[in-house]
Amino acid sequence: MAKKTIVTIPAVGADSGNGTPLATAFQWINENFTELYDADASDVNSVTGSGGITATPTTGEVAVSITDGGVTNAKMAANSVDSDQYVDGSIDTVHLANDIVTYDKLAVEFTESAVISAAEVNFGSAQVFTKTLTGTTDFTYAGTEIGMVKDLIINADGNTFTLPTGTKIIAGTPTTGINFIQVVVTATGEYWTSISQEQ
Repeated sequence: MAKKTIVTIPAVGADSGNGTPLATAFQWINENFTELYDADASDVNSVTGSGGITATPTTGEVAVSITDGGVTNAKMAANSVDSDQYVDGSIDTVHLANDIVTYDKLAVEFTESAVISAAEVNFGSAQVFTKTLTGTTDFTYAGTEIGMVKDLIINADGNTFTLPTGTKIIAGTPTTGINFIQVVVTATGEYWTSISQEQ
């Protein structure tokens, strides 16, 4: 329905008889309001905003499109961009400020100390590993990646131990005392290792 406009003709006076009759005027008012209240998607073909937003109705819903550059920083709510909007590759090194990654943001594999519960040392679970032996122990490694550097403090407590296959000892030898062992993963299954003893 097209909008119905009531003719008031204020220039010639309210009672000139040239305006829309009162009963008709109120009928039109009701029809205009009914049109608004009963409106559905078929009543509006499109809406275009000055900020570059357009809306095109479909059955039961309205599809909204925003032109390139249509949303400015001033129109974005605080904290409106979060992890839901991030995708792989959306943050690159160009957009990370220098020295922005602090120690408290590092994973546990770089910051934690863990007790070796059995004989397996999982490189992904901590940076420093400790163990007091209760018998002969043959250590194994898990979760190793090239470039990892890990520290082991092994108190043999009179017992002997062996390091995994692939270990290349470049300094020191295991003892039955306290051993400080540093391991560098240089290739798959290859662990360059130095061993020191407490003085």
